[in-house]
Amino acid sequence: MKYRVILSCMAAIVFCSHTAFADEGMWMINGINKALEKKMKQRGLKLSANEIYNADAEGATISDAIVSLDFGCTGSMISDEGLLITNHHCAYGDVHALSTDEKNYLEDGFWAMSRQEEKSIPGKNVYFLKSVLDVTEEVDSLMQDAEKSGKHMGMRKLSFTLEKKYGQESGLEAMLASMWSGEKYYMMLYEKYSDVRLVAAPPVSLAAFGGDIDNWEWPQHKCDFAMYRVYTAPDGSPAGYSEDNVPMKPEKILKISTSGYKPGDFAMVIGYPGRTDRYSPSAKVNFDSRVTLPISNRIRGSQMEIINRWMNSDPSIRLKYSDYYFGLSNVQEMNCGKARNIARFGVIDLKRAEEEDLQQWIDADPERKAKWGDLIPMLNEKYAAVEDAERDITYYRETMARGSSFSRVVSRINMMRREILDENGIKRRPAIMNEGPDSAEIRCCRQFRFCGKKYRSISKNLLSEYDRFVLDVERDLFRYSLQEYFTNISEDCLGPFQKGLKAEFTGNDGKCDFDAMAAELWDNSFLTDRARLEKFISEEHTIDDYEQDPMFRFYQDVKIINLNRRVSAIEGTPAILDLEKEYTHAKYEKSLAEGLAQYPNANSTMRLTYGTVGDLIPYDAVHWSWRSTADGLLEKYDPDSYEFNMNPEQKRLLEGADWGRWAATDTDRSTKMFVNFLTDNDITGGNSGSPVMNSKGEIIGLAFDGNKESLASDVYYVDDYTKCVCVDIRYVLWALDKYAGMHHILSELGF
Repeated sequence: MKYRVILSCMAAIVFCSHTAFADEGMWMINGINKALEKKMKQRGLKLSANEIYNADAEGATISDAIVSLDFGCTGSMISDEGLLITNHHCAYGDVHALSTDEKNYLEDGFWAMSRQEEKSIPGKNVYFLKSVLDVTEEVDSLMQDAEKSGKHMGMRKLSFTLEKKYGQESGLEAMLASMWSGEKYYMMLYEKYSDVRLVAAPPVSLAAFGGDIDNWEWPQHKCDFAMYRVYTAPDGSPAGYSEDNVPMKPEKILKISTSGYKPGDFAMVIGYPGRTDRYSPSAKVNFDSRVTLPISNRIRGSQMEIINRWMNSDPSIRLKYSDYYFGLSNVQEMNCGKARNIARFGVIDLKRAEEEDLQQWIDADPERKAKWGDLIPMLNEKYAAVEDAERDITYYRETMARGSSFSRVVSRINMMRREILDENGIKRRPAIMNEGPDSAEIRCCRQFRFCGKKYRSISKNLLSEYDRFVLDVERDLFRYSLQEYFTNISEDCLGPFQKGLKAEFTGNDGKCDFDAMAAELWDNSFLTDRARLEKFISEEHTIDDYEQDPMFRFYQDVKIINLNRRVSAIEGTPAILDLEKEYTHAKYEKSLAEGLAQYPNANSTMRLTYGTVGDLIPYDAVHWSWRSTADGLLEKYDPDSYEFNMNPEQKRLLEGADWGRWAATDTDRSTKMFVNFLTDNDITGGNSGSPVMNSKGEIIGLAFDGNKESLASDVYYVDDYTKCVCVDIRYVLWALDKYAGMHHILSELGF
């Protein structure tokens, strides 16, 4: 049973009858009022708002068929037997985890030809949104009560208190969401299903044709889809994996349309966009584009070159690193595009112009001026003040924290120590070496091997980290990170061990021999060789023996907490984060007072975006079509390139041009296989796998990417340049039919 939702003109979305709309907007699903419904119908929508989302009415709506996959991607239910469709890149980690050198499902594809062949994915969850409740007044009351009693109630405590209450009352998964930095609060109620099994995933040569080279580009030619099946207990209730479970019978499924689309056709996307920051001040955007993004983009690009070189040398290394590399490259390319587009579209100047208008509005009212009069100047001053310290933090993060997998090894060792102390019931204190020589904690640490019955299993957990990487690759990554760290970080950030290293390997000419330094650390560490580590674990050692290892000492010598304290001391009170919250509140109140439509930043809650199919004009005198066809795959085909290669069966089918009933009629009336297409829907990360629907709410494709011209859209939406790249559902069906021969799935879908 759905919970009653409280809708208000001042809640999820604010409209005035005369407001002019743009395609911009990730609108909260519970905020589809008459004004938005009217605008969507003007663009071609044939559904009513109540057919999209309605928590008050009996029966199911479009939104009931759309799910979150652990709030990282979106999927939709497409059959009465629990079949779920999403993007291949959303399933990439699962396919990677199932793959071995003998059965590489990434390269060969995974096709379950029967229910028995479907693979259970431990830890995979699917969330169905059941209701959205406005709990702003309740939150305000709790915060006021806490303030009266002299206590502080932050978001963590608020979430714990209210989620527990609403979870117990509803029997559902309750998640509290803050909108506009606390102007509004909503409780999202979900039904969670945990028996999720992989059904279909094409090989990467089909699903990700063009790979990282084509990522964020147009035209693309990817068959980016995967399928799962959701299972329930025999009575239909959510349940963990069991052989007795049965396929789910969803309340609502989305119909698939093979009628196609044309320029100007209505397109609607509903999904779970992860994060945007469109209320960010110009000072933050300026800071990121000048300080943090150039550093992280350059370092990650070089790390990708190192990993890619190793992956090209050995298929087993490619399999080992493919999932990590996939995530690394996606973020790095996105951030590079973000930096370029902030400059290209003058985003900082556009935001400064908005701030001039905001400042005038603030100054026009004494109460507003008293509250926010110095807000914008303070933000500018504080961002300038912390620039050098934040630069050091960025170098630390990109080199020491995530530059090599050995940061995880060090973290695991620290975790081992904590777990062993906990096993013996010993309260941990930060400065244990200040305790007396006979303290229980010291005795436990000195007798590390015998500190608890968990030691053996904990040691195995440490060794398991080494299953995730290749030492030769990590040595190259470590060598690169070492040089970047010492060359760029401030001298006062170095600990005594690191200062000694730098002095030891710096010659009279002032140049540091990083090759020799890296070799000294690597070759003398028992952590950098699995055989040495296994021997060490089998012997009796104390915690001091871990702490004296040179690699361990190197990584422990500077702690991020010290750098963070340095930033906090510089920025003082109020902190930048507090000022940014007030900045969001000021912008919200201004739009509210002027009757302007506004939507909150994306935060992994269900959102709707509407638009149309259309072309892209990325630069002067360049005009790109609204669709790509299978002709482009053969034009890009390159047997010497991993990204543009095809397996023989894929190439044979494309050359044969047997499109069957999935063919499309092109503008010249020729028969084509449409592969990908463009809309101007406003999406971001988390929308991956979202259904792209026509005016009747039928699936015509899946959203899987944006264009490179849209990559500043997390901070500023640029009209005409922000596009959604979609895979044509007919190309998906062709792959299931002609390539995979999954006729039982087509029959299940009603074809």
